[in-house]
Amino acid sequence: MTNKLIKVMAISSAMSVMLFLFRMQWSGSLFGIFLIWNLFLAWLPFLFALALAEVNKTSSSRWKRVLLFGGWLLFFPNSPYILTDLFHLHLRADVPLWFDLILILSFAWNGLLLGYASLFEIQHFLKSRLSAVTVNCFIVGLMILCSFGIYLGRYPRFNSWDIIANPIVLFSDIFNMFLHPLHNNRMIGVTFFFSLFLIVSYWTLNTLINHKHNEQQ
Repeated sequence: MTNKLIKVMAISSAMSVMLFLFRMQWSGSLFGIFLIWNLFLAWLPFLFALALAEVNKTSSSRWKRVLLFGGWLLFFPNSPYILTDLFHLHLRADVPLWFDLILILSFAWNGLLLGYASLFEIQHFLKSRLSAVTVNCFIVGLMILCSFGIYLGRYPRFNSWDIIANPIVLFSDIFNMFLHPLHNNRMIGVTFFFSLFLIVSYWTLNTLINHKHNEQQ
């Protein structure tokens, strides 16, 4: 099942890359190359989650689990972050607007699916150790933190690796944001509404999958 999932996501991601290459050949422009980088970053939490699931089956090493879970947690916001690349959708002379819409949506769709597929693995991992209520609370808290991470990436332009490469500036800015939250309505709005979207969409997808699984049983 895991190998099939990897193949499906690889094929779907390859389709997005082919759309970009077609656009580049058509227009002679490199617009959209950032989508490939963002899709690569969206693959990282997926691979971390799969590696964690494998280590959980074959190894008793606690440190491996901690490192893989930490890597997944650090890079998870990159998956839904691609949704914000829709901000780059503008009418351009070289390519029709509808094509750029399909291009960006394909990358955003793959990014979101990779994130949710990784979260399914993490949810299964946590449920073997924690109660269902605790896991659900973790997912809600994760979506809120993820949405805040999306804000940090889109507006102050921080990256996941800034937590290591530039931690003083990162945490200083975060501290100032929380110290004066009412001075940053955009932060509150982006975090709240992205949290709402991510929680409801994940819950919907999770319900659909569980419903189909229960029907088959």
